[in-house]
Amino acid sequence: MQRRDFVWAAAAAGWPLATLTLTPARAQEVPVELQDYVRLSKALPVDLPAGKKIEVVEFFWYECPHCNAFEPVLQAWAQRLAPDVEFRYMPVGFTPRHELTQRLYYALKTMGRLDDGGVLHAKVYDAIHNSWRSPGSERQWADFVAGQGVDRARFVERFRSDEVSALLRKANQWADDAEVEGVPTLLIQGRYTTSPSRAGSRERALSVAEHLIRLAREAP
Repeated sequence: MQRRDFVWAAAAAGWPLATLTLTPARAQEVPVELQDYVRLSKALPVDLPAGKKIEVVEFFWYECPHCNAFEPVLQAWAQRLAPDVEFRYMPVGFTPRHELTQRLYYALKTMGRLDDGGVLHAKVYDAIHNSWRSPGSERQWADFVAGQGVDRARFVERFRSDEVSALLRKANQWADDAEVEGVPTLLIQGRYTTSPSRAGSRERALSVAEHLIRLAREAP
């Protein structure tokens, strides 16, 4: 099994997760390349909205307990980013199991019902990790979103649509190009990646991301 698939399978199965700790000295250190973050061998193209200069992407999987634990910290951090920084989510979907919630995300996104970091986004995490304790099924998710005021029939149409399938393929290609091996992973300006597992903690990963945003600003 590839390392990428092993990490996600372990998370999905609920295998024991490593506890990440940092010494005070490590927490204050200047981030080190190959230790705290990785520079991609080939920078990915960045397509930013008007007025934005820096892009931060989180690769995630709704079923991943690491992503679930990271989400509140990440969302609070994202809300404090400078106005010219664009933050967005990108769900991974390398297996049929991953694809289920990847389709869920993009179906809701294309319906305009999933503001990044919004209430419905948080409720999806809550349903999987606290209420159902399972990934659900297409029917369960259709019933779930209908209970949140989303048109059920339109959701099912979006869930199965060619547009959502195309978004899945694009996301998977981006994850491959970004050399993503596990989630959650942050990609900054298409050039650098970091993660809680690499940086040593959730908070440290966000500190490293801030350092990478500064590097991206200084780049030609």
